[in-house]
Amino acid sequence: MLTWLTRENLTFPPLEKALREPNGLLAAGGDLSAERLIQAYRHGCFPWYQDGQPILWWSPDPRTVLFPEELHVSRSLRKLLRQQRYQVSFDRDFAAVIQACAAPRDYADGTWITDNMQAAYLKLHQRGFAHSVEVWDGDALVGGLYGLAMGRLFFGESMFSRADNASKVGFATLINHLQASGFVMIDCQMPTEHLHSLGARSISRTAFAEYLRRYVDQPNSATWVS
Repeated sequence: MLTWLTRENLTFPPLEKALREPNGLLAAGGDLSAERLIQAYRHGCFPWYQDGQPILWWSPDPRTVLFPEELHVSRSLRKLLRQQRYQVSFDRDFAAVIQACAAPRDYADGTWITDNMQAAYLKLHQRGFAHSVEVWDGDALVGGLYGLAMGRLFFGESMFSRADNASKVGFATLINHLQASGFVMIDCQMPTEHLHSLGARSISRTAFAEYLRRYVDQPNSATWVS
């Protein structure tokens, strides 16, 4: 039975209570306050819904993740990185990145990155939890992604690309930065061919929860000024 959250209660149900169909639906309701979002990621769930729906909280099983040492950089991507055709920055324009991620896509109807979601994650960015990666071609923003850093874990949210392989350049640069800063895992949430091509794979929800337990409070050495 699905748990409905109140605005006053920040406690999520145990992950094992998530539904099998649809896979991982854990709870509904509540709000997008910074406190609730932080608690959600620490607990192992994330919000995903569209306009007109209640806020839905998910913890799928299995969970798609990427371990930094397993990043797959193709020959063509490696060549592009060496050429330095694009420039990559961190936290230079978080608002522009999340707006671009929320833009309509040819393969999807609507967006789950609603105006309320954008405002909520911008607050997390202002509090130092959410970070952006920008990919530039000169002065033009041609790709990027955003997510949350907690302890030695990074929770990826969304990426976009306006030029060939721009998002892959940003993602690979981020993974290298995270690995050098002591991060052990990147949460990719749901499987896509794009993520699998970069080395992402599935682990059980139980294994994911164990990584949370071990690493979400461990310090990292990442700096986000670029």
